[in-house]
Amino acid sequence: MPISPLRKDAARNWDRIVAVARSLVDQGIPLQLNDVARRAGLGVGTVYRHFATTEALLETVATPCLEALVAQGEEALADTDPRRALETFLARTVEAQVTDASLAPVAAAPSDALPHTTELKTSLWATGSALLDRAREAGVVRPDLVSADLVPLMCGIAYAVDVHSGDPADRIDTAHRYLATLLGGLRAVPPQR
Repeated sequence: MPISPLRKDAARNWDRIVAVARSLVDQGIPLQLNDVARRAGLGVGTVYRHFATTEALLETVATPCLEALVAQGEEALADTDPRRALETFLARTVEAQVTDASLAPVAAAPSDALPHTTELKTSLWATGSALLDRAREAGVVRPDLVSADLVPLMCGIAYAVDVHSGDPADRIDTAHRYLATLLGGLRAVPPQR
């Protein structure tokens, strides 16, 4: 919902626009504000008053997922076991990537239309870095793994799931299997004698 309170009819229109956009994103249909207006049964001007760009609308659709990931990241930071904290956070992240089609394009965008999106993304990157730093300091992940590696690795898993998971119901199980394989490779290995 927008930051300032809306009149009831404007709030209903905002909700309708976001619901239509969510449906289109879930179906893999690119967002176009004119199309959203038509499908929502609203005038184009109404949609543009709420969302000046498709990026702002897509970010609004992704906001609940980003907010949930931030909350899960805070829970992971509170976990005293560095390996479990990192692995839990990465598992929640990959689950979100394979179940919410709005997340990947918003996370990958070089700039954001909404300040709140920037705040959420910054928080997520900081959380991932902090969790990785803790795990590395505890000696439970490879010492050469850096925080810049996490995003491409997680995106690789999500992409592999998109390409190789046939049944939508199996997406999370497939993602967990791929993540478990990745995590096995990230674990610190005791030196050989």
